[in-house]
Amino acid sequence: MALMADAQTYSLTSGKYRADIAAVGAGLRVLEYDGAPLTETWEAGSKPPLSAGLVLAPWPNRTADGTFTFEGVEHRMEISEPSRNNASHGFVRRVAWTLNEHTDSRVEQSVDVGTHQGWPFSLTVTVAHELSADGLTVTASAKNTGDSPAPYGMGFHTFVRVGDAPLDECTLELSAGTRLPLDSVRNLPVGNSVPTADTEYDFRQPRTLQGVQLDTPFSASLPEADGRASHVLRGPDGTATVLWTDSSFGWVQVFTADPANDQAYPDRGRALAIEPMTCPPDALNSEIDLIVLDPGQSWSGTWGMRYEK
Repeated sequence: MALMADAQTYSLTSGKYRADIAAVGAGLRVLEYDGAPLTETWEAGSKPPLSAGLVLAPWPNRTADGTFTFEGVEHRMEISEPSRNNASHGFVRRVAWTLNEHTDSRVEQSVDVGTHQGWPFSLTVTVAHELSADGLTVTASAKNTGDSPAPYGMGFHTFVRVGDAPLDECTLELSAGTRLPLDSVRNLPVGNSVPTADTEYDFRQPRTLQGVQLDTPFSASLPEADGRASHVLRGPDGTATVLWTDSSFGWVQVFTADPANDQAYPDRGRALAIEPMTCPPDALNSEIDLIVLDPGQSWSGTWGMRYEK
């Protein structure tokens, strides 16, 4: 796998939608509707700020101490977040993926995860980004190419925005009924999921984001008639960016980048990530919603984004 510094990107168009997908990390670098940005972006070939747009696999978020036990065997991975002593966000976000197909409106890329310290499992991950009149659809899949069962989870570090509207002038609505509490030092789970109703984490109805600080896993989605759960960032002019997930992505980590926390998004300051995830932080240990793939077995899921007026 080639390490980061590849500036290759793939442009997609469909109607008023335009997207740009990076080869490194299969990252969603640009998504626009009629010229208005629906995601935060970065310069091609540079390191995406705060992992913006990148694919997180074969686990999303954090694994405590880089250690987990699977089928009775303890595995110790490299610590990639030394300040918190965690293994973070998997192995594929900083490598160049292989191009499988590229048309005007669709690009498909794949990557062999490979074996690493503490990770002896063989997996191939494939991600397709496709534009249509309905916006962006992302189809993700993973296949166990080894000869023993493998644990698996994935996420997408997606930053959303509504044109040039400042985040504090926007409202957020989340299709989620519970949150998983995290400790404030290592961002690891403490206890079980708790209801969000009538708490500061209740975004079932639109709420202003002025001054709001979040780095929180939400679950218990409230699907609509089509089976999708929709999370809505709406600007002061009434337009919105909608991020939807199917049932395969039962979690979203919602994170506010903020200069007050030394985590400003360049040229934007405060910014919002809504990260579709198949499982919560530290799922390799808790096994909550952890996917286990037998040899030759595959998994797939979809999520997407659209403009709404």
